[in-house]
Amino acid sequence: MSNQAEFSDIQGNFCPVGQEGLLLIHGENHTQVALRQVLGPHYRLETSTELAASPHFLKEHAIALVLIEATLFIKIGDDFCQQLKAHRWSRDIPIIVVGDRDPQKVAATFDAGAQDYLSLPLLAEEVTARIQARLNDYRRCQQLSHQNRLLFAEVRERKQAEEALQQAEVKYRRIFENATEGIFQTSREGRYISVNPALANIYGYDSPDDLMHVITDVGKGLYVQPQRRAELIVYLEQFNQIKGAESEVYRKDGSKMWISETIRKVYDESKHFQYYEGIVHDITDRRRMEMELRQQRQQADRLLVNILPYQIANRLKTGPRTIAESYDEVTVLFADLVQFTAASGQMDAKELVKLLNEVFSTFDHLAEKHGLEKIKTIGDAYMAAAGLPTPRADHIDAVASMALDMQAAIKQFRRPDGQSFQLRIGISTGPVIAGVIGVRKFAYDLWGDTVNLASRMESTGVPERIQVTTEVYERLRHRYHLESRGMVFIKGQGNVESYWLLSRKRPL
Repeated sequence: MSNQAEFSDIQGNFCPVGQEGLLLIHGENHTQVALRQVLGPHYRLETSTELAASPHFLKEHAIALVLIEATLFIKIGDDFCQQLKAHRWSRDIPIIVVGDRDPQKVAATFDAGAQDYLSLPLLAEEVTARIQARLNDYRRCQQLSHQNRLLFAEVRERKQAEEALQQAEVKYRRIFENATEGIFQTSREGRYISVNPALANIYGYDSPDDLMHVITDVGKGLYVQPQRRAELIVYLEQFNQIKGAESEVYRKDGSKMWISETIRKVYDESKHFQYYEGIVHDITDRRRMEMELRQQRQQADRLLVNILPYQIANRLKTGPRTIAESYDEVTVLFADLVQFTAASGQMDAKELVKLLNEVFSTFDHLAEKHGLEKIKTIGDAYMAAAGLPTPRADHIDAVASMALDMQAAIKQFRRPDGQSFQLRIGISTGPVIAGVIGVRKFAYDLWGDTVNLASRMESTGVPERIQVTTEVYERLRHRYHLESRGMVFIKGQGNVESYWLLSRKRPL
């Protein structure tokens, strides 16, 4: 039987199985005519008389199955199959050979690499069923290949991720081991999960294992303040992290030190809490320096307050260098130790300074008692005032009371000859200007006629007496015993009437 007869002898009905890209390689034209009658309505059939499968052609036309005449396949089978298998996207394309029922020819085609064989005469149902079966196998192979590629890609990505994770862990471990800051991880219960060598060194332990073995509860074994860790945990539960929390802790030898901690909560991918992680810095030296600085500042503040009134000292620390104010109602007191210069010639330096310190310390206590502001001492003279820097209505009474107490107190101090020291005291009241002078050594001082007149009241007075101006007399005469001295010559003012302050009419 001729080839023309073989391919034209087709029996049965066609089965509609869909449109697929098929390639028919034939030698005679009647071959494609015969198969097109069966396949044309159901498949997209490309034909070729060339005995080689062009990879470009197969890919461009999306060929899913190759049909080839048996006589041609026997000639080119091995080479043709190698061409298909040379490319990943064509290696699974099935090959179906079409020919007569010669058993040797059928066996030869399968040996050459064909997946199926269609024998003549062809039945439409058989042709479409076999082609569809091979196409299904091809699709399964394609799906399997695709799944394998996805699997290989996933395996490759996982491997890359694992390698990256290992590299990150190595890098983290290197940083963890070599960091100069202390690094730790603790459980919610307060047990160390891991610590680095720097932390063990900060706390004075031989190794991280030594630290973790000794401190089994961070809250009880580390912090000096028993509730400190509980306070930190409360803050962490609310804000998830703490920066620069300063705490006092114990070292291994029992000594205390200060640390600064930055702590955060660590969660897994499911947002479940894992552990606390933190960094520790030793701030003991910094705290010690701050403490010393604070003590020096407090000492400087105390010295400043000893030199200046408290309110003025605070203003000088926080405000301008120049402080000057006017006061309308101030009473000024000057006191002088009578013949102290003569007595000092009979005393050595230490005795002299000791005596003056005791006398003026007594006056300082009296000034504090009556609310006066000590202004200064000049040699054996003492100056104080009331009504500044905080104004007060009873400033004249306060100075008068202090002057009487000073006269009483001086009697306890003895001269080298055994007699009591004596005081001259002068008092004046009125407006003054007060301010701070000096750059390296500050001094709070007063200026004005009131100050000058008080000084003249003292210098023109007599021992054991308190000389006051007419203004003071007028303000005190209802509550104190005073007597007129008469006229006194005051330099710059001429004759001025003055009075002696004797005592209070009614005891305080």
